[in-house]
Amino acid sequence: MKLKNLITAFNCAIDGIIYTLKNERNMKIHYLIAVLILFLSLFFDLSRFEMIMLFFTISLVIISEMINTAIEKSIDLFTKEYHELAKIAKDVAAGAVLISSLNSIVVGYLLFFDRINPFSYIVLNKIRRSEIHITVIGLVIVMILVIVGKSISQKGTHLKGGMPSGHAALAFSVATAVTFISEEMLVSTLTYILALLVAQSRIEGEIHTPLEVVFGAILGILTTILIFQFSLG
Repeated sequence: MKLKNLITAFNCAIDGIIYTLKNERNMKIHYLIAVLILFLSLFFDLSRFEMIMLFFTISLVIISEMINTAIEKSIDLFTKEYHELAKIAKDVAAGAVLISSLNSIVVGYLLFFDRINPFSYIVLNKIRRSEIHITVIGLVIVMILVIVGKSISQKGTHLKGGMPSGHAALAFSVATAVTFISEEMLVSTLTYILALLVAQSRIEGEIHTPLEVVFGAILGILTTILIFQFSLG
């Protein structure tokens, strides 16, 4: 009987994990990032203690998101109406997720920055000295997709909404320019984080879809790379 209860509890726990993965968008993002980070860790000489810190940090983010989901569903079970205490409970749970996510960024920076920094200079110089036609082709492909997207969606104006996101294009263009000018990994990282926040605000404000923001970001990056390649030539 005890073994059966243990198996039942184990299955219930797995059901909870699968539910959050299927129904929570943020959890999907957390798992995707976790897989990418763990994959990258295979190419760096991390010590046993550093691997422990990495696994602990990833687990903390996922656990925080699951607790947040449990609190939200528990509150929704009792009331669908607005209540100040319900809002506080949800906000506090969301704050816990935010803190664990910020902690993961700090840990990732401490573990990987010094290891990635030399490669960033190599990649940056290779991009600047690559054949211009490669960037031109990429830019043309993106522009064609943008035109097709606009003709199909037929939404938005020149200054608001539609394909692609102009704000995302400008933000990532500035981030790419700062990267080429400064040639500093830390400055580049901070600038791209700001660009991501701009892109995220366009999605949260329901002004653009994620696809429109992605196309805008790619357009801004490729255009800026093309400009710097011409200037270098």
